[in-house]
Amino acid sequence: MIVLPIWLPATVFAGALQAWRTAVQRKVGRDLSVNAAGLVRYLYGLPFAILFVLAYQWLIAPAPFPALGAKFLLFCAAGGVAQIIATNLLLMAFDERNFVVGTAYSKTEAVQSALLSVVLLGEGLGRLTWLGIGFGVAGIMMLSTGGKRMSAGDLIRALGQPAARYGIASGFFFALTTIAIRRATFEVATDDKLRAALVVLATTVALQTVLQGGYIVWREREQVAKVFATWRVAGQVGLMSSLGSACWFTGFATAPVALVRIVGQVEVAFTMGFAHFYLGERIVRSEAIGLLLVAVGVALALAGSL
Repeated sequence: MIVLPIWLPATVFAGALQAWRTAVQRKVGRDLSVNAAGLVRYLYGLPFAILFVLAYQWLIAPAPFPALGAKFLLFCAAGGVAQIIATNLLLMAFDERNFVVGTAYSKTEAVQSALLSVVLLGEGLGRLTWLGIGFGVAGIMMLSTGGKRMSAGDLIRALGQPAARYGIASGFFFALTTIAIRRATFEVATDDKLRAALVVLATTVALQTVLQGGYIVWREREQVAKVFATWRVAGQVGLMSSLGSACWFTGFATAPVALVRIVGQVEVAFTMGFAHFYLGERIVRSEAIGLLLVAVGVALALAGSL
């Protein structure tokens, strides 16, 4: 009997939830500013994040609350701020191009996470995993260019477009988020990685709510009423955001961040599904081919990890 490591199903589930949450958040974001749309996921996700910690701590796996290291809050804050910036950049990319393309550019995060994890965490990757990263990048570039044949100059110009700049920058800050969150889990004194992930999640979301909420009260006060007026849909965003983040954080706590992010590219498949059926955006042949390349990349990365 083959037992899957917990990070693998957690990562796939996280990808599905993130695609769903982002699609719903995009609909909410049509009536909100970029910052207010970002706040929705933290403000409405915080009650669920706290509930997850309490349920796990006292009902599912009762145990003394773990001690927290001196750098715990620092890494949670760093990850939280990086995620806020990444989310805002992703929403700005959506405004420039469609939902699929905006997400595709941000998925360069897998490569950026791999490089940063090697430099900052000293995590090594096998040849198959790096080959998988290459296929994933090829698939993402096909998604982002619409399958058009492009010269080197055309490609450079395409990468200079606002959607590309915002999306790639979003991927960079998402990569920084993964590094900071993984380090934060190391600061939780427990062998239970899921417990550590949930503690980091609740703390990070609380900090994000205070930081981005404070900014909106200070600079965009007219958006406050709109954030609360959208509570019916925003509540869905919060629930899916907390569930998805709990899965991501579990992956980061139990496996190399680069591997988690590479496998997490399955989100692109879910993204295309939601874009087509939920947002009514047309999926073209080149996007399907790009999706296949991403899938091959994920399969190679998994093979390299076994």
